[in-house]
Amino acid sequence: MGAVPKKRISSTRQAKRRMHDALSAPHLVPCSNCGEMKRPHYMCPACRTYDGRQILPEFEE
Repeated sequence: MGAVPKKRISSTRQAKRRMHDALSAPHLVPCSNCGEMKRPHYMCPACRTYDGRQILPEFEE
């Protein structure tokens, strides 16, 4: 036959297996240039700087 479970998996056992599947909130730090919250070691999406250097030109709205 195929790979078929012999017994039904209880809801408790199923919940224990899925306990670690939840997504965690991303860690954010303030940008040193503009103060906007950003991910650490990433370019700031607001002012487009990284480590005090302008990476991309300013975004015009």
